[in-house]
Amino acid sequence: MQTAIDRNLILTGYMGPTQLVIARRTAEQLRLRFVDFDQLFETRSGEAREDLRALYGEARLKALESELVDEIMLYRGTVIHIGGQTLLHGNHLARLSETGDIIVLVAALDVVLQRLHLALGARYHNPRERELAVGVLKREWAIRKLPGVTEVDTSELSEEAMIDEIAARWRALSG
Repeated sequence: MQTAIDRNLILTGYMGPTQLVIARRTAEQLRLRFVDFDQLFETRSGEAREDLRALYGEARLKALESELVDEIMLYRGTVIHIGGQTLLHGNHLARLSETGDIIVLVAALDVVLQRLHLALGARYHNPRERELAVGVLKREWAIRKLPGVTEVDTSELSEEAMIDEIAARWRALSG
Protein backbone atom coordinates (compact mmCIF):
# COMPACT_ATOMS: atom_id res chain seq x y z
CA MET A 1 0.00 0.00 0.00
CA GLN A 2 1.35 3.39 -1.01
CA THR A 3 1.36 6.25 1.45
CA ALA A 4 0.07 9.68 0.42
CA ILE A 5 3.62 10.92 -0.08
CA ASP A 6 4.21 8.11 -2.60
CA ARG A 7 1.06 8.90 -4.55
CA ASN A 8 0.93 11.27 -7.48
CA LEU A 9 -1.79 13.76 -8.24
CA ILE A 10 -2.60 13.56 -11.94
CA LEU A 11 -4.37 16.81 -12.75
CA THR A 12 -6.27 17.37 -15.98
CA GLY A 13 -9.24 19.28 -17.32
CA TYR A 14 -9.94 22.87 -18.23
CA MET A 15 -9.06 25.41 -15.55
CA GLY A 16 -8.93 28.53 -17.66
CA PRO A 17 -6.09 30.79 -18.65
CA THR A 18 -4.23 30.29 -15.36
CA GLN A 19 -4.22 26.49 -15.41
CA LEU A 20 -0.46 26.09 -15.04
CA VAL A 21 -0.37 28.57 -12.18
CA ILE A 22 -3.12 26.64 -10.39
CA ALA A 23 -1.37 23.31 -10.95
CA ARG A 24 1.99 24.66 -9.74
CA ARG A 25 0.47 26.31 -6.69
CA THR A 26 -1.38 23.10 -5.85
CA ALA A 27 1.97 21.28 -5.92
CA GLU A 28 3.46 23.95 -3.66
CA GLN A 29 0.58 23.69 -1.19
CA LEU A 30 0.91 19.91 -1.08
CA ARG A 31 4.71 20.18 -0.95
CA LEU A 32 5.02 17.92 -3.98
CA ARG A 33 7.19 18.14 -7.06
CA PHE A 34 5.49 19.58 -10.18
CA VAL A 35 5.72 18.30 -13.74
CA ASP A 36 3.90 19.75 -16.74
CA PHE A 37 3.62 16.99 -19.33
CA ASP A 38 3.44 19.39 -22.30
CA GLN A 39 6.53 21.29 -21.17
CA LEU A 40 8.39 18.02 -20.60
CA PHE A 41 7.28 16.84 -24.04
CA GLU A 42 8.56 19.97 -25.77
CA THR A 43 11.83 19.89 -23.84
CA ARG A 44 12.49 16.25 -24.77
CA SER A 45 11.33 16.42 -28.38
CA GLY A 46 12.77 19.84 -29.11
CA GLU A 47 9.55 20.70 -30.93
CA ALA A 48 6.10 22.00 -30.09
CA ARG A 49 3.42 19.29 -30.41
CA GLU A 50 1.84 20.81 -33.52
CA ASP A 51 5.22 21.26 -35.21
CA LEU A 52 6.17 17.66 -34.43
CA ARG A 53 2.80 16.43 -35.74
CA ALA A 54 3.24 18.44 -38.96
CA LEU A 55 6.82 17.24 -39.50
CA TYR A 56 6.58 13.57 -38.51
CA GLY A 57 2.90 12.69 -38.17
CA GLU A 58 0.55 11.53 -35.45
CA ALA A 59 2.26 8.16 -34.98
CA ARG A 60 5.57 9.78 -33.96
CA LEU A 61 3.77 12.20 -31.66
CA LYS A 62 1.97 9.35 -29.87
CA ALA A 63 5.17 7.30 -29.65
CA LEU A 64 6.93 10.19 -27.89
CA GLU A 65 3.97 10.65 -25.56
CA SER A 66 4.13 6.95 -24.68
CA GLU A 67 7.85 7.19 -23.92
CA LEU A 68 7.20 10.10 -21.56
CA VAL A 69 4.34 8.26 -19.86
CA ASP A 70 6.75 5.36 -19.29
CA GLU A 71 9.10 7.82 -17.62
CA ILE A 72 6.55 9.58 -15.43
CA MET A 73 5.27 6.19 -14.29
CA LEU A 74 8.41 6.18 -12.16
CA TYR A 75 7.62 9.49 -10.43
CA ARG A 76 6.28 9.51 -6.90
CA GLY A 77 4.98 12.38 -4.80
CA THR A 78 4.43 14.55 -7.88
CA VAL A 79 1.65 16.73 -9.26
CA ILE A 80 1.51 15.81 -12.93
CA HIS A 81 -0.37 18.27 -15.14
CA ILE A 82 -1.39 16.37 -18.28
CA GLY A 83 -4.02 16.77 -20.97
CA GLY A 84 -7.07 14.55 -21.03
CA GLN A 85 -6.37 13.69 -24.66
CA THR A 86 -3.00 12.26 -23.68
CA LEU A 87 -4.54 10.29 -20.82
CA LEU A 88 -7.11 8.77 -23.18
CA HIS A 89 -4.51 7.47 -25.61
CA GLY A 90 -3.76 3.76 -25.32
CA ASN A 91 -3.51 2.62 -21.72
CA HIS A 92 -2.06 5.85 -20.31
CA LEU A 93 -5.03 6.47 -18.00
CA ALA A 94 -4.93 2.99 -16.47
CA ARG A 95 -1.16 3.05 -16.07
CA LEU A 96 -0.99 6.49 -14.48
CA SER A 97 -3.88 5.72 -12.16
CA GLU A 98 -1.64 3.02 -10.66
CA THR A 99 0.70 5.79 -9.49
CA GLY A 100 -1.84 8.23 -8.12
CA ASP A 101 -5.24 9.81 -8.19
CA ILE A 102 -6.65 11.44 -11.30
CA ILE A 103 -8.59 14.65 -10.80
CA VAL A 104 -10.31 16.37 -13.71
CA LEU A 105 -11.35 19.98 -13.29
CA VAL A 106 -14.67 20.93 -14.85
CA ALA A 107 -16.95 23.95 -14.88
CA ALA A 108 -20.37 24.93 -16.15
CA LEU A 109 -20.43 25.81 -19.84
CA ASP A 110 -21.17 29.50 -19.24
CA VAL A 111 -18.18 29.74 -16.90
CA VAL A 112 -15.95 27.96 -19.41
CA LEU A 113 -17.05 30.36 -22.15
CA GLN A 114 -16.25 33.32 -19.89
CA ARG A 115 -12.80 31.86 -19.19
CA LEU A 116 -12.26 31.23 -22.89
CA HIS A 117 -13.20 34.84 -23.60
CA LEU A 118 -10.58 35.99 -21.11
CA ALA A 119 -7.96 33.64 -22.54
CA LEU A 120 -8.64 34.39 -26.21
CA GLY A 121 -9.35 38.11 -25.94
CA ALA A 122 -10.46 39.56 -29.28
CA ARG A 123 -9.92 36.17 -30.97
CA TYR A 124 -12.95 34.89 -29.02
CA HIS A 125 -15.20 36.79 -31.44
CA ASN A 126 -13.78 34.85 -34.37
CA PRO A 127 -16.13 31.85 -34.74
CA ARG A 128 -13.30 29.62 -36.01
CA GLU A 129 -11.05 30.40 -33.03
CA ARG A 130 -13.91 29.81 -30.60
CA GLU A 131 -14.83 26.57 -32.38
CA LEU A 132 -11.25 25.31 -32.09
CA ALA A 133 -11.10 26.18 -28.39
CA VAL A 134 -14.43 24.48 -27.64
CA GLY A 135 -13.31 21.43 -29.65
CA VAL A 136 -10.20 21.13 -27.48
CA LEU A 137 -12.37 21.45 -24.39
CA LYS A 138 -14.70 18.67 -25.55
CA ARG A 139 -11.77 16.35 -26.20
CA GLU A 140 -10.23 17.21 -22.83
CA TRP A 141 -13.48 16.49 -21.02
CA ALA A 142 -13.99 13.09 -22.66
CA ILE A 143 -12.23 11.70 -19.58
CA ARG A 144 -14.82 13.05 -17.13
CA LYS A 145 -17.07 10.06 -16.49
CA LEU A 146 -14.50 7.29 -16.68
CA PRO A 147 -14.00 5.01 -13.66
CA GLY A 148 -11.28 6.12 -11.29
CA VAL A 149 -11.49 9.77 -12.34
CA THR A 150 -12.62 12.32 -9.76
CA GLU A 151 -14.30 15.52 -10.89
CA VAL A 152 -13.88 18.87 -9.18
CA ASP A 153 -16.35 21.53 -10.32
CA THR A 154 -14.54 24.86 -10.42
CA SER A 155 -17.51 26.92 -11.63
CA GLU A 156 -17.94 28.95 -8.45
CA LEU A 157 -14.38 28.76 -7.15
CA SER A 158 -11.71 31.43 -7.04
CA GLU A 159 -8.15 30.38 -7.86
CA GLU A 160 -7.36 30.02 -4.14
CA ALA A 161 -10.49 27.96 -3.58
CA MET A 162 -9.63 25.75 -6.58
CA ILE A 163 -6.21 25.03 -5.15
CA ASP A 164 -7.65 24.30 -1.69
CA GLU A 165 -10.35 22.01 -3.15
CA ILE A 166 -7.90 20.09 -5.34
CA ALA A 167 -5.54 19.61 -2.41
CA ALA A 168 -8.36 18.54 -0.06
CA ARG A 169 -9.79 16.11 -2.61
CA TRP A 170 -6.35 14.57 -3.27
CA ARG A 171 -5.69 14.17 0.46
CA ALA A 172 -9.05 12.45 0.90
CA LEU A 173 -8.40 10.12 -2.04
CA SER A 174 -4.85 9.33 -0.97
CA GLY A 175 -5.90 8.47 2.56
